[in-house]
Amino acid sequence: MKKSLITMACALVAPVAFAQTSTTVTEQTTSAPVATTTTSTTYEAGTVSTYTPGKTIVVKREHEGPVSFALGTAARVVDGAGKIVTAPLRAGQKVRVYYTGTGDTRVVERVQVEE
Repeated sequence: MKKSLITMACALVAPVAFAQTSTTVTEQTTSAPVATTTTSTTYEAGTVSTYTPGKTIVVKREHEGPVSFALGTAARVVDGAGKIVTAPLRAGQKVRVYYTGTGDTRVVERVQVEE
């Protein structure tokens, strides 16, 4: 009789002891909106008034007064075909100065020699 009671007790406990439980985790993520910045490159055309390599260039515009640009290390001088010009610019040369920004925050990207 003892054996049958123990067997029945084990039979009743076994399903509970070996029962599987499952856990579901739900995770919600959000993303911040993407900020976009628009940068436009503009240019000034005219003739070189003064030029100091690696420092400044002053361009005299045809219908307006002269404008000065600070040249950084990334600024390059190219010809019409896009090839690097190694000779220093001379006063009177026609150029286009491509830059970004306005006023004191203008950053020269390249100077294209027109002649």
